[in-house]
Amino acid sequence: MRFVLALIAALMVIPFLADPGLAQDYRLRPGDTVQVEVLEDTTLNRSAMVLPDGQISLPLTGSVRAAGRTLAQIQADLAARLAPNFAEPPTVFVTLATLAERVAAPARTIDIFILGAANTPGRVEVPPGTTVLQAIAAAGGLSPFAATKRLQLRRIDKSGSEKIYRIDFDAIERGASNTTRLVDGDVIVVPQRRLFE
Repeated sequence: MRFVLALIAALMVIPFLADPGLAQDYRLRPGDTVQVEVLEDTTLNRSAMVLPDGQISLPLTGSVRAAGRTLAQIQADLAARLAPNFAEPPTVFVTLATLAERVAAPARTIDIFILGAANTPGRVEVPPGTTVLQAIAAAGGLSPFAATKRLQLRRIDKSGSEKIYRIDFDAIERGASNTTRLVDGDVIVVPQRRLFE
């Protein structure tokens, strides 16, 4: 039993021992900030941001390529560049101070246009794969004057010709299949009810 507990404890510690190795393999990117320390001359200690061109600039070394390199590679490069300024090779430490902010790509949307008797007609931005029912919901639903059995989906196909599809919104509300997926530029036309409709 003790062996099993010792094995479980060892397995739990292994990921923590592996993390420092992962940090050493990190390759810098523009926007990251490194902390440079020179033990022999503290006036050279400073933070340096990796510029958009991939360089960092420090006194006595000038511009040094940092993007795409590990901290150990930059540390060795800086020590070699500073060596002529010291009687003994300097001790240089380079650590990662902050990571660059990673800007997430904006979510892709498509434009759908809803005309007629919808509560808020106009252009509606929806994610790809949105159904007709979801697009109508995004437009605030249908007005009380909408002819719910005569909706139209107008779509321009690849050849440039317009296709018109009839949509029975009442049937969709009653549970009919709603698998029609909208594409960019689709137009949903919601006509008004006729007098005795």
